[in-house]
Parts: sequence; C-alpha cells; structure tokens
Amino acid sequence: MNRVAMRLIVVVVVSGALAACTATRSTVSVPAYQNRTVTRTEGGLQVSIAVLSPEESTAVYGVPLADKKIQPVWVEVRNREDRSYFLLSPGLDPNFFPASEAAEAFAGTASHDHESELDRRFRSLAFRSPVRPGETVAGFVLTNLNEGAKLVQIDLVARERARTFSVFVAVPGFEADYKTSQVFKRASDPQEPTLDYTNDANLRAALEALPCCATNKDGTENGDPLNLVIVGGLDDAFPALVRRGWSLTEQKWSGAIWRMIGAALSGKAYVNAPVSDLYLFGRAQDLALQKARDNVHQRNHMRLWLSNIRYHDKPVWVGQISRDIGTRLTVHSPTLTTHKIDPDVDEARTAFTEDMVYSQNLVKMGLVNGVGAAPRAAPRENLTTDPYHTDGYRVVLVFDREPTSIDHIEVFPWITPYKVRHAVEGPAP
Repeated sequence: MNRVAMRLIVVVVVSGALAACTATRSTVSVPAYQNRTVTRTEGGLQVSIAVLSPEESTAVYGVPLADKKIQPVWVEVRNREDRSYFLLSPGLDPNFFPASEAAEAFAGTASHDHESELDRRFRSLAFRSPVRPGETVAGFVLTNLNEGAKLVQIDLVARERARTFSVFVAVPGFEADYKTSQVFKRASDPQEPTLDYTNDANLRAALEALPCCATNKDGTENGDPLNLVIVGGLDDAFPALVRRGWSLTEQKWSGAIWRMIGAALSGKAYVNAPVSDLYLFGRAQDLALQKARDNVHQRNHMRLWLSNIRYHDKPVWVGQISRDIGTRLTVHSPTLTTHKIDPDVDEARTAFTEDMVYSQNLVKMGLVNGVGAAPRAAPRENLTTDPYHTDGYRVVLVFDREPTSIDHIEVFPWITPYKVRHAVEGPAP
C-alpha cells in the first residue's frame, strides 16, 4: 500500500471518529431547568439563572431537598472582563446552606461511605468562585425553599467593581398572585403615555393628587390608605425588597387558602400567603408582597399599583402597607377569612422605611400629603371593618442600583416627621 493510500485511510478513520464523537455529544440531554434559564448581560459578564422545582432538585442531588426546605438555584457566569469576580451567596439568600451542611442534613443513619458520597456530590455541584477572566463557571447555590416566581439576586464583586443582576425566575408548580413578568415589562417599556417628572415640586403635586385610599371593585367604598410610594424597578427597588426578606404572594384559588388554614392551625409561618384584592386605577393590585413573621397570623404586607408617573425615568408604584396582627372570620371577604391589621398604619409605614434604610439601595425619601388624617379618637375603617388611624401622609422612597450608605440617603424637604407627630399627638410630655 502506497503512502497516499495510507494517508487517505487515516483521514477517513479520523474523520469518522470525530463524526462519531460529535454525534455522541449531540445526544447528551440537557437538564430541563437549563432550557428555561433567564439570562442577563452587563459589560463583559453574562449570568444565566434557573430555580429548581422539588422534583428537579431530587433528580440532581439524589435526595429530596424540598423536604428540608432547601431549594437549589443554578447559576452560570461567563466572564469576558479583565478581572476575577466572586459570587456572594448571601445575595441570593442571607440564610443560604453551605454544601456540607445540606449534605449533613441527609446523612442520618447512613453508612460512613454513603455520607462521604453525599458530601462529595453536594460539593461537586456547588458554585465555586472565583470566575477568572475568560472563564465560565456554573453551579448551584442552596437557598431556602421559596415557591413562586422567585426574585433571584446575583451580586458579583471584583477589584474596584461590582455587578448586580436581579431576575424574576419561574418555579414550576407555583402560581404567583400576579403576572410579575408582565407588570415589570410594562414598568420598563410602558405601553401607555407616562408623565416623567424631573422637578421635585411637580412630583410632589402629582403624588398628592392621587386618591386617598384603595377601594372595592366598583370604587364605591374606600379601603386601606395609600400610604406608600416606591420609585424604582427590577434593577433597584425590588432587589432591595428581596434583600430585606419580602416575598411574593400566591394566588388565592391555587390551594393557598387551604395552606393558609393549615398554617393557622399549626401555628407556622406561610411566606406566600395570599392577600385580598383592593383596587386603584380601575384594577386590582399589580403586585402583592409580604414579609412573614413567626406564624401566619402575623406579617407585614403591601399592595402595589404601577402608575403612569415616572421620576427621572424610574417607574413610580403607588401602594398600601400595613401590619397584620391576627386572623379572623368575616363576611366581608369571599374567602370568609381575613387578617386583622394593626390600627396604627403609620407604624407599618415607618417600620418599612427604616427597613429599607438597611437595603443599601435607598437614596432618597420624604413624606407627602394625600391620605388625609384620621386621629385615634375618630379612626376610619377599611373594607373588612378594621379601624385604623393615621397622620394622613404617604412616604416616598426612591431607589437606585448603586449602593448608598445610610449617612448619604437624601431627604425631600417637604414635611418634617417631628412636626407631623407634634400636630397629631400633641407636644411631648
């Protein structure tokens, strides 16, 4: 056989081997969660995120993580910048689970060899920093179980640089109270004309012209006071809320009522417990969020409506916030149950403001007129007949994606809180 023929045979064999290798690669199945990843890009960083369902996490880890209230979040980071980045796991969940702790939770009475295998598996699946220039790193961060369209925050830090990505990620099997992706699309790309204010006095006038209260569906009865204005969106305000422990609510008719009843009987918390509908701008709230406490009877909750107002091109949300202090039966709700609110709604407003001071994203705040005063001696009632009293003001909170220290938060020079208290409660003794 001559050399030409030999070379031809070698080329054919090698080509066939490469083709077989390519064919083999093409048949490798991609996990289902990677087919629904949400991707964001900023600068030379690209981040892809997926949140696993309980069934998916069992398939990946080999143990039922959801039984221990653990939820894996898959993160992939492509770094095309000139410095190494580190992923801050507490950004996804301040109480995240290290791989070793999660593996230990399933050790139980397993043999020593099985414990070692669990530990190796959990460690091999974990996201590992740093992500060096030119590298792509993928892995899981183990968070607390949170059913719903989970808002995932990715904080990546490098020398003299930080990148933050905030993404709503669907979790299979959960029906969030409202179509979060649609409302945030409206916020970032409004379909209706908007009024963009750059003058603070004009913004104040627009906010004070809003209705005092949310209403029932036909607008004939006033409900809870509209005591909150949030300025910002998916890149700044809502990451701040998530950082401080706020969660989305679940649909009322998706089995949530039975879960709420079960939580009430057991005395446990229900972080996605639904809220009833209130109306503004002719529609029910666009978003409802809550910060659960020790049990289902106690929580802070808010309803938010996206307005047609913008401030320096940031979306403006009008809202209602109050603190739930109990549950009771009522004929004023279609579910025949309701939460009883703390009558001091100003306390909930103030507590929320103080909470957001620690979020790192609050840059400006102030008070405006609009609710109308209701003193303790002559309280008003909401739609479920709970009494409430208020100084009559709504708080305005402006957020930005760049971190701001507490001592650099600005204050609108509109209304002085001390003067408000003095007018409503009288001089201090």
